Amino acid sequence: PSQPLLHAAVFALAVLQALASNTFIAAVYEHAVILPDATYQPVSPDDALALMNKNMDVLEGAIREAAQQGAHIIVTPEDGIYGWRFTRETIYPYLEDIPDPAVNWIPCTDPTRFAPAPVQERLSCMARNNSIYVVANIGDKKPCNSSDPGCPSDGRYQYNTNVVFDSEGKLVARYHKYNLFMSETQFNYPKEPEAVTFETPFGKFGIFTCFDILFHEPAVVLVSELQVDTVLFPTAWMNVLPFLTAVEFHSAWAMGMGVNFLAANTHYTSMSMTGSGIYAPDGARTYYYNMKTEDGRLLIAELDSHPRLSPASPPAVNWSSYALSVKRFSPNDHDFGGLIFHDWFTFTKLTEPEGNLTVCQKDLCCHLSYKMAGKENDEIYVLGAFDGLHVVEGQYYLQICTLLKCKSTDLHTCGQPVETAQTEFEMFSLSGTFGTNYVFPEVLYSGVQLAPGEFEVLNDGRLMSKTRPTKPVITVTLFGRWYEKD
Repeated sequence: PSQPLLHAAVFALAVLQALASNTFIAAVYEHAVILPDATYQPVSPDDALALMNKNMDVLEGAIREAAQQGAHIIVTPEDGIYGWRFTRETIYPYLEDIPDPAVNWIPCTDPTRFAPAPVQERLSCMARNNSIYVVANIGDKKPCNSSDPGCPSDGRYQYNTNVVFDSEGKLVARYHKYNLFMSETQFNYPKEPEAVTFETPFGKFGIFTCFDILFHEPAVVLVSELQVDTVLFPTAWMNVLPFLTAVEFHSAWAMGMGVNFLAANTHYTSMSMTGSGIYAPDGARTYYYNMKTEDGRLLIAELDSHPRLSPASPPAVNWSSYALSVKRFSPNDHDFGGLIFHDWFTFTKLTEPEGNLTVCQKDLCCHLSYKMAGKENDEIYVLGAFDGLHVVEGQYYLQICTLLKCKSTDLHTCGQPVETAQTEFEMFSLSGTFGTNYVFPEVLYSGVQLAPGEFEVLNDGRLMSKTRPTKPVITVTLFGRWYEKD
């Protein structure tokens, strides 16, 4: 009589193993970085390592806790080990020569092979001792000489670099940031964009850094061409409401691209740096946004290893299908212009508690159907459209449709940052005549709160509310990137 029980137990174990292989536990850590003193003179290598060890002490505690909670991989932030406030000269003592992962190197067990590499050795040991993949951002230095026409005058290249160590401590990925932010004069651009991927027992991973997310290379290449399951994203993201707050944009990007996204941000509120999360194609699994205190935070969540194969995977979307099929809603006699993050939008005001509106700019027409649950008299909402090239801290072509709350009843404040609202909606439906299929859906509630599971995108391109009524709305946005027009 024990035989059937034994077979049942073996079968149950096999089923559990099969199910387990289809998911994994992810962790990200938002780190309140210990910063170096501002100086125009390079510190000694010993002083540089001492600062980095202080930060790695904190990261090691987070890595240990994540491993104890069953995490298979943890992502730590950009600049998380040495901070910022550097010139090209003053960052040099913090850099190490990071080899190509093809050398098959475990720094923890063979630290002198590419010496000196104390940071890589310690990160490798953190991964090995805790049996967890560790993702970190450090600096790479590569010597060059006059035969190289691109060689800097000081004879070296310096790169903003992500590294990945597997659960044995082996270096399995190295990525040099390609799209440097405007203030990163301490680093060089790689000669070519890198598309870095690596395989794990729980899916195919890709990696890039912060500002890279807004550009075709490497971000779109990894997802659309190399078909990664999960993107790892160390970042030092400075929030810009209403569209480019870390948690809303990163969640929207995961949805628009149909991948898992592990975003680890630095925490430094005086520069508006906060906002980390673990995102799936159907919404945020967990996230953290805190502008009130200077605390770090460990986030842990379960994800599908292969989200494209998941029954919950969103269907393909034709982002312009519905908007092109309908006539313009009621004509607007009161369109006006306003700036959002240096871009000139065309706005129209929502004058009634419910209705249908259209606003257009160039080739983009944005359609909105809505019904407010109870309009607050001191709150003004507008429908806005932008179709053009953003040129401030980089050049990238945007098409944006947005329903947003103005900062005050003065229409000149429409587009300025707002974090709170009181107006709820019985329903909203937003769509646009996009020329690109790279569109990222954002819904942001009062208090910079996401709305996972509370809205849906239909395959004809409509972003629609699901809950009735919604929580108070800051913005509902379709953020389009038309890469070919950059």
